[in-house]
Amino acid sequence: MWSGPRNISTAMMRAWENRSDCVVIDEPFYPHYLEHTGIDHPMAADIVAHYPTDLASALKRVSTVPESGLVYQKQITTHMLDHVPLDWIAHVANLFLIRHPAFMVASYSAKRASLTPDDLGYPSLEHIFEKARSISETQPLVIDSTQFLNKPGSYLQYICSHLGVEFDESMLSWPPGERDSDGIWHAHWYESVKRSSGFGKARSAMPELTHDQQAVANACMPHYTALNKHALVL
Repeated sequence: MWSGPRNISTAMMRAWENRSDCVVIDEPFYPHYLEHTGIDHPMAADIVAHYPTDLASALKRVSTVPESGLVYQKQITTHMLDHVPLDWIAHVANLFLIRHPAFMVASYSAKRASLTPDDLGYPSLEHIFEKARSISETQPLVIDSTQFLNKPGSYLQYICSHLGVEFDESMLSWPPGERDSDGIWHAHWYESVKRSSGFGKARSAMPELTHDQQAVANACMPHYTALNKHALVL
């Protein structure tokens, strides 16, 4: 599941982990991204100290199939730096979450003051989508989070059918709280997800942004628009 930050990828992770047959992986390239870039992110030093930061470890993790055969990988496209190979995505089913950049900017800014268009990962999201279209065994799906939240059951049923797995009603609700599978960054980023017990309602009113925040959202809009042309509508 490819996404920029502040989308519903973590709630999706909860949904898939609530199945009895699915293993989840939370942002496996994040530690490598932090160490390689030295970027100032919340809890960066703790994350780098806690996890392997070498690229080989991350690649091995995303290429290992669990006994159940079903794994949900939560991937934030910002973490996929230019030197990170993408050949492995030919062997997985690639789904892409999109969200209007204005909502992402508003949500991200509440958690980290510094914000550039690259922080939302839209250029990488479009690049990886085009790569997946050209090399994947299964054609990628694009899911607009607002549309999904209006009909989560319908969308999950479609996604499961697309992946060739049986839909499980348990995906629609889960116990609140943190999980052992959460990255330690949950302490900063997952407050609302940890309070949740299911998918929330989509926000309808556009957020009010500052001039600088609006500029970031505007810079991301061409990528969002290009991907939205492929979005599944149910």
